[in-house]
Amino acid sequence: MPETYATTGPNVRVVLTTESTLEDAERLCRTLVEEKLVACATLIPSAHSIYHWEGQVETSTETMVLLKTVLDRLPALQARLMELHSYQTPEFLVLQVEAGSQPYLDWIESSLRRV
Repeated sequence: MPETYATTGPNVRVVLTTESTLEDAERLCRTLVEEKLVACATLIPSAHSIYHWEGQVETSTETMVLLKTVLDRLPALQARLMELHSYQTPEFLVLQVEAGSQPYLDWIESSLRRV
């Protein structure tokens, strides 16, 4: 039997950020998962970034992080990420999920329920 496919504006959001090292990313993400601010964090090591910083074009190798959360956790997630992050100006981009596998969306929401 095929999975149910939700297409009606799920509550789920994906937050993008980067960290300077895999170790920093693991530490950040473990805390965010333990505090139930995100259901899942996916770390993609060795992303190569090119960007403007303080008037210069810079390059660096970073760890890309995809954080899966829900709408009502965003303010607390942003505050905690800014507090824990190793960067002076961390990336915090929120993407709305248009659609997805209903069982996966349900899992994200159930993972973030406070007991």
